[in-house]
Amino acid sequence: MDFAFHACNSLAETGIAMALRRLLGGLTSPPVILCVGSDLAIGDSLGPIAGTLLRRERGGRSCFVYGTLRSPVTAKEIKYLREFLRKTHPASKVIAIDAAVGETSELGLIKLSDSPLRPGSGANKRLGAIGDVSLLGIVGEKAGFSYSTLNLTRLSLVFGMAETIARALSGYLAEETEKTSQFAV
Repeated sequence: MDFAFHACNSLAETGIAMALRRLLGGLTSPPVILCVGSDLAIGDSLGPIAGTLLRRERGGRSCFVYGTLRSPVTAKEIKYLREFLRKTHPASKVIAIDAAVGETSELGLIKLSDSPLRPGSGANKRLGAIGDVSLLGIVGEKAGFSYSTLNLTRLSLVFGMAETIARALSGYLAEETEKTSQFAV
C-alpha cells in the first residue's frame, strides 16, 4: 500500500500521520526512526535533517532516532544496522527515511510505503533493504548519473520536506504515546 503527499500541501503532515497509522497499526513499543543520508550532498541530506529536527522536537521521547546531521547513517551502513536494530530494538517497528530521485512531476512528493527502504536503488546500488515502512522524499530528477543531480538540489526544497516529515512524525508519535499511556493505567 502506497501513499504520496506533496510537501507544499497544507494537509501533508496530517496525511502522513494518518498513513503511518494505517501502515503500522497501533504501536506496542517505541518505534525506530532511521534517517538515511549524508550532508555531503544537499539532495542526500533529507534523512539527516529530518532526524535532527525530530530529535530536537521530540527530545528523545517516544522513539529512537538514528541518523542526524551530527551522526549520519549512510546507505553503506545498512547491512550492519539491520542486525543492530534487530538485537537492540527487537519489538520496535522501523520507519526508514531517505531521499530519492524521480520524475520532474514528482519533485516535492513524500511517498510512504509498507515495504522496506532500499537505499541507493536510485543510483543502481544493491545495498539491501531495511525497515517496516519506508518514507521517501523526491528531491531530484532522475538522470543517468544521480549523484550530480543530488548536488544540484535546492536546500530550501530538502529542508521544507524534512520539516514536513519531522512534524508529521512528531504528531503521529504524540498521538500513539497518548493512546498507549491511556491503557497503561
